[in-house]
Amino acid sequence: MRKVGLISLGCPKNLVDSEVMLGILREGGYEITTEAGEADVLVVNTCSFIAPAQEESVATILELAELKKSGRAKRLIVAGCLVERYRNEIRQQIPEVDAVVGTGEVERILEAVSGEMAPAAETTARLPEYLYHDRTPRVTATPRHSAYIKINEGCDHPCSFCIIPQLRGKFRSRRPESVVREAEALARAGTREVTLVGQDTTAYGLDLGVADGLPSLLERLAEVEELAWTRFLYCYPNRVTARLLDAIATTPKLAPYLDIPLQHASRNVLARMKRGSHGGAFLKLVERIRRHIPGVSLRTTFIVGFPGETEDDFRELCDFASAAEFDWMGVFGYSDEETAESHALGEKVDAETIARRRDALMALQKKITARRLRARVGSRETMLLDGPARDAEWLWEGRLAGMAPDIDGKVYLTEFPEDAAPQAGRLARVRITRATEYDLVGRVEEFLDAPRAAEPAPVVAGGVLRVVG
Repeated sequence: MRKVGLISLGCPKNLVDSEVMLGILREGGYEITTEAGEADVLVVNTCSFIAPAQEESVATILELAELKKSGRAKRLIVAGCLVERYRNEIRQQIPEVDAVVGTGEVERILEAVSGEMAPAAETTARLPEYLYHDRTPRVTATPRHSAYIKINEGCDHPCSFCIIPQLRGKFRSRRPESVVREAEALARAGTREVTLVGQDTTAYGLDLGVADGLPSLLERLAEVEELAWTRFLYCYPNRVTARLLDAIATTPKLAPYLDIPLQHASRNVLARMKRGSHGGAFLKLVERIRRHIPGVSLRTTFIVGFPGETEDDFRELCDFASAAEFDWMGVFGYSDEETAESHALGEKVDAETIARRRDALMALQKKITARRLRARVGSRETMLLDGPARDAEWLWEGRLAGMAPDIDGKVYLTEFPEDAAPQAGRLARVRITRATEYDLVGRVEEFLDAPRAAEPAPVVAGGVLRVVG
């Protein structure tokens, strides 16, 4: 059994785990395939953060279980967050599963695939402590020019709605030297853009006793010559320091972009979430960021329908979103997870109200995003080309520095200089000609760097069977 196929579900942090598992398997002598029907072993790296993610994970496991019954595959491995919640239940209720690998057992994937790991029903849970490093084998599943780097794992925040500490363990940071070496290795392989991820990137280094850990790391990464852009996701609002803002404002290779999941704006709801603060303080934070970093793009996420959220609380959230005018926003309906502290709270909000509030807030943000994008029409911008458009073969697509990969809008390109052919990973100066509700349209006026060497054939096309975010 030498061919392995893997499906990765969930967030970029989970995708990095999938890439590490692929790297360990490849180093162990296995061939990675993107054709499920060719795989001798099937692996699904699951997500379990909220109910829809759990449902998708279970559906995928059952899909692969059926494939195992009727196809070539002889083993089925379930990995990731769902294992941390329902380790023994998975094996008991889905007998086709041969082994489970929790978030703290990523390095044991080779044992699981080869059959050397104890049967799933006999394994016991342990607090996740695993943290990969720059020498850990890894097969990137993203395009060559853009990659994620996980700089820390776990979380120590007490947010009442969140089960991440249960799934990922206590907060722990990688050594800065390890992160820099990994970035250098990726850059040598052709990566132009790295996105740093972790449950709270702004806490990076605190457990190591490193002062100003994140801004110091960002400045070191900006010295990697081949990298054009470095960005980071998942800021905690009270850790957005002046030192961090100064680093972004004064370092050209750091993308002027901040992703700050605020979760709500009502003091009442934030208190019940165990987040603290309020919309007024957040608005001052937004204003301070925009003063420090001209042209910065801001993204946030909110949860609507949290237990006890009243219509007044929701209106306060909408008023805040209107005043703050974020460039990008995600809105989630509250998921009442049984192991989360908020599960015990009263005053639950019904599903219909949650859906109505989510739709209303997203409609409000849709107008804001469209208006902010229209303001860019006519401007000249620097962008990174990603490749042929996924939904329009005759166009190319790319992103501005204020657009994170796979979660924000895109720039669709209609024209190129006559003497230059487009190439993924190149930087270009574009003239923005049109805006849609979430995306921009433009034409390339000039390329800002030389053509790159031809991209070598990837180890596997796309890296995995499927990536579902």
